[in-house]
Amino acid sequence: MLNNLNKQRKIKVIITTLCLETHWRGAITVAGMLRDQGMEVIHLCNAHPVEIIKAAIQGNVDVVGISTLSGTHLTLGSQLLEIARQNNIKDKMLFLIGGVFPPSDIPKLKELGF
Repeated sequence: MLNNLNKQRKIKVIITTLCLETHWRGAITVAGMLRDQGMEVIHLCNAHPVEIIKAAIQGNVDVVGISTLSGTHLTLGSQLLEIARQNNIKDKMLFLIGGVFPPSDIPKLKELGF
């Protein structure tokens, strides 16, 4: 019984690509790597920011991981974080974004909250 009390719950992660994405292999690879490390992973495939936030709330996740190659990282990324703020979860979950985007966009992504 003591062992059960000392066990922490698994980290829960959503991995998704922003809508309009056609590149999904990286997200699937990362999802598999996280699962292999013992995390509980929900893979949404392509999703709109509203769908991502709804799934994050329903799944009570710790991390929202976004993969993007389509150039929508600033527009849809900012929408995602604004919806997270409106639902009072922005500071309760870790929001990560990765993919292919200009290095000059990194400070803006950090400013947005990624």
